[in-house]
Amino acid sequence: MRIHEPDSGNLWLARILWDSGAIQFGEFNIGTTMRSPVYINTRLVISNPRALRRVGELIAEQTRTLSGMLRPSIDPFEVVAGVPIGGLHLATAYSLIADVPMIYPHPRASEHDIYPEIEGVYFPGQTVLLIDDLITGGSSIIQSGAMLREAGLNVQDAVVLLDRQAGAGARLRADGIRLHPLLKLETLVNYLVAHELITQAQYAQCLTYMEQTGGGD
Repeated sequence: MRIHEPDSGNLWLARILWDSGAIQFGEFNIGTTMRSPVYINTRLVISNPRALRRVGELIAEQTRTLSGMLRPSIDPFEVVAGVPIGGLHLATAYSLIADVPMIYPHPRASEHDIYPEIEGVYFPGQTVLLIDDLITGGSSIIQSGAMLREAGLNVQDAVVLLDRQAGAGARLRADGIRLHPLLKLETLVNYLVAHELITQAQYAQCLTYMEQTGGGD
């Protein structure tokens, strides 16, 4: 059964994040995100199976569109890799929708850890598409990409559910990875204010924050 939604594509995603209670306003210090006026918990999507399925479909649509362009902006890939932890459920949803094999990097807790650093079946020389839920600084994707490259895999592209527009795109480009977000923070807050779901003051705070953290990226 498909979700019935009034909006399509990234606008549907904006609405489902809001309806899921994934968006909060205030002042938040989480990880490398300091004094942010908005907190977005994209992982709440996993509690809505139909929404999670739709996200997998959106990723499939995005990759088909990017690879089908006259000048494709995404390289052909044979494997998809979820970035722990937030990207694992999204990569799984996409893998099931698109029938693409999935792996994921699994850093060892210690030198005595018997688990492999990359879970799943892969072959050196294959190209991997990285998938994550949210990107701020980009360190998780860069670290995952480095582990996969050390194993002989090619990493050229990363798809994320939401780009907080804090300069991660430029950092990934410097590492040889193209960033493909389904939704950007600016698009999200534009949608919310246009539908009177947030105040003009909250909207202005988000725009100011993005300007200060590299939101033009």
